[in-house]
Amino acid sequence: MGPQQLSFWRQPPTMREVANLVKVQGTGALTEADRRSDHARYQEVRCRSALNRTAGMPFDWTLNPYRGCTHGCHYCYARRYHSQFEMDSGDEFASVILVKSNIVDVLSGELARPGWAREVVALGTATDGYQPIEGHYKLTRRALEVLLAHRTPVSVVTKGPLVVRDADVLSQLAAIDGSVVYISLSCVDESVCADLEPGCAPPRQRLRAARALADAGVRVRVLLSPIVPGLSSRPALIERLIETCAAEGLSVVGANVMHLEDGTRTHFFAWLAERHPELVDGYEQLYQGRNSPPAAYRSEVARAVNLARERHPVASRARD
Repeated sequence: MGPQQLSFWRQPPTMREVANLVKVQGTGALTEADRRSDHARYQEVRCRSALNRTAGMPFDWTLNPYRGCTHGCHYCYARRYHSQFEMDSGDEFASVILVKSNIVDVLSGELARPGWAREVVALGTATDGYQPIEGHYKLTRRALEVLLAHRTPVSVVTKGPLVVRDADVLSQLAAIDGSVVYISLSCVDESVCADLEPGCAPPRQRLRAARALADAGVRVRVLLSPIVPGLSSRPALIERLIETCAAEGLSVVGANVMHLEDGTRTHFFAWLAERHPELVDGYEQLYQGRNSPPAAYRSEVARAVNLARERHPVASRARD
């Protein structure tokens, strides 16, 4: 059966079948994609595997119930992955979301294998498992329940306050060494965040979610990443974020300067030219021939972060 007959299938297509269809006919051919009130289209797909082996990362396995993200962060490194499904890394990354409808069943089978060593699984590394559609599908929650049943530690990265819904499961996972939740923040200035992360909850809401998780017994950290040159990199903004987190008893980790490559780079520079043309020349020099700013620049940012940490130590109610 060819891709042109996709709309007559009784079960969701595979991710590869979707890619083949889009390559020939464009995303307009996804006639069964559910268009919701957020104006995004959600295409259910079948995945052959749930866990993905990684290399060169601080974790060996990743798990992503969704591909594409309505948070629409302009710096998101995962934008480039959308090209794997023949979609662009710009508007389609935030408006055409692939939903792995069978991922929980596939995950259950993988964790039940005798050779599974209960290594840490990183959830939300490619796209946010707590983007708003999770409230409908609940794939992230069900995946967490499976991981808990198999005593497998999980590292969650999210910008979505919806994570608080799963405090009950996450607090039980916290008893398993290696489990942690990272709430991602690049800045606490609402105007800067609204510019860089148009589909995300405001920073204060994310911090309230982090505090609620910590109070529920979840091991939680604020991930200061990415620091975006010229927008969230000012020392005063970095200090304000760390001061705010410390006042809430929340530890800050990460502090990585924005990395740009492939489709993400193309999208970000196009957005920058439209929204902040005054920064384009500086960016071209900073990222010329490289995916990250020079070591000297990164060292200056690290110095600002360390100084802010020294001035604002974390309150005693932070959870280790």
